[in-house]
Amino acid sequence: MVALTWDEVGSRFYETGVDHGVLYTPDGTGAYVTGVAWNGLVSVQETPTGAESNPQFADNIKYLNLISAESFGATLEAFTYPDEFNQHDGLGSATAVPGLVIGQQARKPFGLVYRTRLGNDVELDDYGYKLHLVYGCVASPSEKAYNTINDSPEPVTFSWEITTTPVPVTGYRPASLLVVDSTAANPTDLAALETELFGSLTVTPNLPFPDEVITLLTSP
Repeated sequence: MVALTWDEVGSRFYETGVDHGVLYTPDGTGAYVTGVAWNGLVSVQETPTGAESNPQFADNIKYLNLISAESFGATLEAFTYPDEFNQHDGLGSATAVPGLVIGQQARKPFGLVYRTRLGNDVELDDYGYKLHLVYGCVASPSEKAYNTINDSPEPVTFSWEITTTPVPVTGYRPASLLVVDSTAANPTDLAALETELFGSLTVTPNLPFPDEVITLLTSP
């Protein structure tokens, strides 16, 4: 038997930050074939819903407890966004009129990737990171507040509520979110996945579906 210990050196873990945001636009088949860098990400607040208790009673006792389906959502905040996001934010480019976009258009689905850092008491923020892969995103309309410039100017931040539709995962329930931990993944397989996500001289940035991600992370 081994006694439990707490707060040993190197085991004080934490998670922080958000960077490496990428927006993926699907093609006509639904594949996320084109990725563009999303600069200026301020925060991504993950807001899952559902998985609520629904107790059932019989024989004068609590007979069982049913759990409702869970959905993944998020609130995305940024100083700016790529031009390619306009079509996902209900802004359509006017044909043959450069620089003009028209609001209240159809909001197209998209994919999203962002990275959070992992730290501990020894390596601090350089311990590792997690890649968050999000599928089937749709952005809801959001407020945009433009204020006069004064003696304490601040840049405008944009915010969107994101809802998702899960995609198939072989052997599991459909999912909208995958999280890859760099401290646990095989480094070679992780590098192969990141080449797909972020691109290279020969690979266009793209967001593989979950089954493809699993294949990349379990290569022999």
